[in-house]
Amino acid sequence: MQNVLQSNLALVDSTPLPHTQLNTYYDERYQLMWSHMRGAPRPCFTQTLLQDLCRFRAELTEEIDDPQGRDIRYLVLASDTPRVFNLGGDLELFRRLVITGQREALLDYAQACVDLAYANTTHLGRDLTTIALVQGDALGGGFEAALSSNVMIAERSAKMGLPEILFNLFPGMGAYSFLSRRLGGPQAEKMILSGRLYSAEELYEMGVVDVLAEEGQGEMAVYDYIKRENKSPNGYRALRAAKDCVHPVTYDELMDITEIWVDAALRLRPKDLRMMERLVSRQSAISHGSKGPAPRQATR
Repeated sequence: MQNVLQSNLALVDSTPLPHTQLNTYYDERYQLMWSHMRGAPRPCFTQTLLQDLCRFRAELTEEIDDPQGRDIRYLVLASDTPRVFNLGGDLELFRRLVITGQREALLDYAQACVDLAYANTTHLGRDLTTIALVQGDALGGGFEAALSSNVMIAERSAKMGLPEILFNLFPGMGAYSFLSRRLGGPQAEKMILSGRLYSAEELYEMGVVDVLAEEGQGEMAVYDYIKRENKSPNGYRALRAAKDCVHPVTYDELMDITEIWVDAALRLRPKDLRMMERLVSRQSAISHGSKGPAPRQATR
């Protein structure tokens, strides 16, 4: 796992650096590590946010393996941007790399996303539960990141979807792999090709969202879930191990698909890139419209 996390040398190095687009804090009582994304200038997976996330996962793995480290049993991915979980890939970067034909740079970016998704879905190869807390829009790669978690908790107001088909592409960093295991292949394909947004309630009824929380109660729902799991930890974790056996997601599978995505991206037409540019403008508008303090730790 350590090699997977550090494999993308273009985005991760061994030099200790502060996290500039990621806030983390540890709740000792619940053995819970929180990580809140705050991508800038748009709440998407910027290269800086990816770098922060990759380094954080590597540091976390080292700490879990350290007998003197903190006891971490739960890892939550959330957002510090009100009403937005994550708007997905950095479309402005994609557009520039496609126009200039920079395949290796595009693949570097995609591989960093795959590294994170694989680490998250395999719970870092440790006795750990990964949780996504979705309090707002989760689009494209943002939805993929939530899907890669062992448990997805979403507030009712959250909306999620895969808009890539709108600019003649498909989500290539895990969406089909994760959705097909939750819904089956035909339903996953239908969702990807629709390009539409789904409400958290719709996704809960479909079995994509595991826990549906009321507005403003997402963090409390995380703690409620942890309390339930802690009542029968052996059963929960044994079931998760069985699920890993029945529906394994391999790193090779994710990388094979992302290679297809990279080649497809390089075939985009000028009109597709113009649509991508319009979506960048929408991302910026959503970002500028998000005001107010981000939700923080709940009273338990």
